[in-house]
Amino acid sequence: MSTSNGAASPRIAILGAGASGLCTAIQLKRSGFDNFVIYEKTDGVAGTWHDNTYPGAACDVPSHFYSFSFEPKSDWSRKYSGQPEIKAYFEHCASKYGLYPRIRFNTELKSARFDEATGQWRLKTAAGDEEAFDVFINGCGQLNRPYTPEIPGRDSFQGRTFHSARWDHGYDLAGKRVAVIGNGASAIQFVPKIAPIVADMCIFQRSPNWIVPRGDYAYSDFAKRVFGALPPVQTLYRWFFYWQLEKNFFAFRPGTRMAKAFEQAARQHLEANIKDPELRRILTPDYPIGCKRILIDDEFYPALARPNVHVVTAAIDRIAADGIVTADGTHRPFDAIIYATGFDTTHFLAPMEIVGLGGKSLTEAWKEGAEAYLGITMAGFPNLFMLYGPNTNLGHNSIIFMIECQVRYILKCVQALAGQHLRYLDVKRAEMERYNATVQAELARSVWAAGCDSWYKTESGKVTNNWSNFTVKYWLDTRAPDLSKFVLAH
Repeated sequence: MSTSNGAASPRIAILGAGASGLCTAIQLKRSGFDNFVIYEKTDGVAGTWHDNTYPGAACDVPSHFYSFSFEPKSDWSRKYSGQPEIKAYFEHCASKYGLYPRIRFNTELKSARFDEATGQWRLKTAAGDEEAFDVFINGCGQLNRPYTPEIPGRDSFQGRTFHSARWDHGYDLAGKRVAVIGNGASAIQFVPKIAPIVADMCIFQRSPNWIVPRGDYAYSDFAKRVFGALPPVQTLYRWFFYWQLEKNFFAFRPGTRMAKAFEQAARQHLEANIKDPELRRILTPDYPIGCKRILIDDEFYPALARPNVHVVTAAIDRIAADGIVTADGTHRPFDAIIYATGFDTTHFLAPMEIVGLGGKSLTEAWKEGAEAYLGITMAGFPNLFMLYGPNTNLGHNSIIFMIECQVRYILKCVQALAGQHLRYLDVKRAEMERYNATVQAELARSVWAAGCDSWYKTESGKVTNNWSNFTVKYWLDTRAPDLSKFVLAH
């Protein structure tokens, strides 16, 4: 390990300047570990909130809880803040804690290879630059690589095409015939914003989603002053949201009263907004609520009821030069196609090549689906830590809470490395396998194991994304590392 100011201070590489990477860097710096570098492939901070700039982009977790516990913001404009405000918050954090000089923007990592002799990770950028680090912390998350399905003729379309996560703000949609492929979390936010200006829009739906009311509202100036003047009030308000969301985990156990209540709320929401019985029928899911992500929104259904908006359930056969042809032979002409098809969520860290002990790649280790101990460490990949890794996504609470748990755990691992002058620590394979067996057993009893397709699981049906229990359980599990579960190499 290198030294800084006479004290053991490992050299640390952080991947990503989103919420995970920023939180990690801030807590490392506050704990005296200031020998770190942040690699960021884009030209700005905030991660998904830097990339996703589509109209209506907003969070589905209350603002006061979608922020760091150590850096509260008293003047959030709304209960559910929009992308510009969330991005500005993370930019504020990066500035306040002096992180900008540590960030290497427009720098994408191509590979990382562990050197057992030195206990270091050798990182190589897409530009060919190489550097060695004692600790490698991955904060690139699960929602950073847009997924576009392989549809026959996709490249033959002569109009404008783009993914919702890479919105083309230079293209004027006014008066255009627009196709939207997908109807998930992004589509329900941007469709209501563009529906009033387009000439005609078809939303190609594979399966409908359960949608519950959002209930958004703006904060008054008085409320903002109270939050600013009385920090304990804001803290209590944050905890109110935590427990309000935490109880919703019961909805992911099939047949529970909470699951039935959520489904009833979703059905009432649909019936209140969609009067056409045929449209209501095709918008009613045939799978248990929660199997796919439960969406919260108040504007999508009214947008679908507009005369210039149509929901198409026929499968797409191919894309033609001037439009889309469905399996029933119908040809629909379009000026633009917007892919609202989400992200590649199950191939964590792709397309980077990660090589650990014995020359084994992470791709090979995860050929049956990604898994990690606490979603943070992987056997055979020493001193490599993940944030928002396998089985740490949530369907009911704030990922910021999970990230803070993970950062606390990783920080204590780094303190152990430095304090005990370790070359590396590596979680024992038996411990990782035992942990994941428990997680998968719990998931098997959840609604996520039901028969629907979702971004929570692999093609084989293994749920690799979601946490299997209450977040308070994860908090307990990650309070401090049990070093007896690790191989400690001096």
